[in-house]
Amino acid sequence: MYRSIARTTAAAAAHQRRFLRHASAAAGRRRAPPSAFPVLDLPLRDIHKHVYDANLRNSNDCHEKYLELNEKVTKGGGERAVARHTRRNGKLLAKDRLRLLLDDDDFLELSRFAGLGLPYGDIPSAGCLTGVGRINGLWCAFIANDATVKGGTAYPITVKKQLRAQEVAIHNRLPCVYLVDSGGAFLPLQSEIFPDKNQGGRTFYNEAIMSAMKIPQVSVVCGSCTAGGAYIPTMAEEAVMVHRIGTMFLGGPPLVKAATGEEVTPEELGGARLHAEASGCVDHFAREEEEAFACARNVISTLNFALPEDVDEDEETTRKRKEDEKPLYGSEELLGLAPKSYNYSLDVKMVISRLADGSRFQEFKALFGTTLITGFAKICGHLVGIVANNGELSYPAALKGSHFVQLCDQRDIPLLFLQNTAPSAACTRSVAQAEMNSNRLKAQGSMMSAVACASVPKITVVIGGCHGADSYAMCGRSFDPNFLFLWPNARVSVTAAGHVGSLLHPDTAELPQEEEDRNKMEHDLNRTLEKESSAFFSSARLWDDGVILPQDTRRVLRDCLEIIKQQQYQLSTHKLQSALLRI
Repeated sequence: MYRSIARTTAAAAAHQRRFLRHASAAAGRRRAPPSAFPVLDLPLRDIHKHVYDANLRNSNDCHEKYLELNEKVTKGGGERAVARHTRRNGKLLAKDRLRLLLDDDDFLELSRFAGLGLPYGDIPSAGCLTGVGRINGLWCAFIANDATVKGGTAYPITVKKQLRAQEVAIHNRLPCVYLVDSGGAFLPLQSEIFPDKNQGGRTFYNEAIMSAMKIPQVSVVCGSCTAGGAYIPTMAEEAVMVHRIGTMFLGGPPLVKAATGEEVTPEELGGARLHAEASGCVDHFAREEEEAFACARNVISTLNFALPEDVDEDEETTRKRKEDEKPLYGSEELLGLAPKSYNYSLDVKMVISRLADGSRFQEFKALFGTTLITGFAKICGHLVGIVANNGELSYPAALKGSHFVQLCDQRDIPLLFLQNTAPSAACTRSVAQAEMNSNRLKAQGSMMSAVACASVPKITVVIGGCHGADSYAMCGRSFDPNFLFLWPNARVSVTAAGHVGSLLHPDTAELPQEEEDRNKMEHDLNRTLEKESSAFFSSARLWDDGVILPQDTRRVLRDCLEIIKQQQYQLSTHKLQSALLRI
C-alpha cells in the first residue's frame, strides 16, 4: 500500500512539474498587443539652426574631451606596468580576460571614467573594469580587477565601483562573475576603505545577500587574492583558480616569515593545487587562464535560466522582433539637440523622436503641464514610459508626472527619465510667488514619493542639466534608478554656474568693500560650479554609471532594457507558480 501511495505521489509531482513547465512556456508566448502610436514628425527647421549649431559645437568640444579621457583609461597603468603584468608575471590583461569570458565585445561597460582627477591622483577606471555582458547568451554582471593600475591595490574609488556593480547585479537579478587579481587595500587610505558601512566589508555582505536572493556568483582567481580579498572567491557559489598565477591566503609569505621564521613560496602557501586538492576552497583547477575562462563559461551554462530564444514562439514574431523600426531621423542629430545650457534647449520631443521605434510616441496629458512630457514609446521593441523635462517642473507638470509614474507602476512598464532640469530654484519675491512656490513644492514632493515608491525598473539619462530638487523628482542617483547615464554636455550641481546670484541674499551692502566681497564670493562660487558640474567630474566620482555619447543612447537603452527583462526568464518555483497563477 505504501509503495502504491509513493508511486501516486511521485506521479502527481511529475504531473505538476510538467504542468508548471507548460505554464511557464505559455506565459512566455504571451505577447503585448501591437501598438500604433502617433508619429513624432519633428525634423530640424531653419528656426532651430542657431541653437542647433551652438549645441553641435559644444558637443564636438565635449566629444574631444571624451576621446582624450578614453585614451587615458585605455592605457591602464601605463606601458611599464602593462609590460610587467604580461611579460614578467605571465598574465592576461583585464580586457583580454573579458574577451575570453564574454560572447563578444558588445558589452555595457559601467563607469569607465571613474577615478580620474581625484584628490589622491588618477586611478584609471578605478583600477577595475565593471559592466554587464553576455556569457553563453545570458546577461551577467562582471567585476574584473586591473592589476596594471597601482599594482592592483584597491583605493576608495575602487571599492565604490565594485559595490555599484554588485548593486546593478542585485537590482536586475544578474549572475555576477568576479575576476580577482588584487593586491588588497591601499594602506595609506585604509580609513576610507575599511571601516564604514559602504566600504570594503560591504562587498562580502552583498555576496551573502545575493546568495540568499539566489543570484548566482562565480569567481575566477587569476592573480593575488590576499587577506580580506580571499573571501570573494570563497563566498561565491563556484570558484575557478589558475595554476601558478592565482594565489589565495590571509597572510602572504613575507608575513609567514615574519611571524614564524619559515620560508614558503606563494604556490605552497595558497596556490591553485593546494586549494583544489587540500583545502577545497576552490571548485575547479585550471592550468592556463584560457582554460579557466572556458570553465567559467561552462559554469554559467549550468544556471537555471531559460533564455528568451528558448521560449517557444512563432517565426513571424521572432522576425518582427529582430526588425525593430528605426527612428525617422538619424541618431547623429542628437549631437545638436544636446543642450549647451538650459537656454539652448530645443523641444525634448525632438530627442524622443530620435530614440523611439519609428519615432512613434503616445503622449499622456499632452495639453496639461506642458513643461513635462510624458507618454509611451517603444525602444528596440521594449515598451517604456518616458518622463522628459521640457522646461521648469511647475505645479501642474509635477502633478502630471506623479500621475504618469503611478500609471506605469500599475501597468508594470519600465520608466525612462530624460533629465534637463531648471538651472536654479524659483525665487520668492512676492506673496503671490511664495504661494505658487509652496504649491510647486507640494506637487514636487508628491512626484518624488511616486518615483521613490514605484517598483518598476527605472533608467535615467541626463541630457542637459541635473540641478537642485528637480533632479530628485526626475529620478536622480539618490532615487536609485537601475541605470543612470550622462551625456558629455551634462551638468550636475545644486545650481548651475552663473545662477549663484539668485541664491544669495539681495545686495544690501552699504559700503563698497562689502559689495566687492559679495561679488568675489559670487565669482568664486560660479567658478567652482563650472568645474565641479562637468559630466566627467561627476563620472570620475561614480555619481552615475558612465558618460555615453548621444548617438549611442538608443543602443545603451536597448541593452539596459534587455538586461532588466532577463530576470523574468529565471526558472524557480516562485516564478513557475506565478506563471501558473497568471494562466
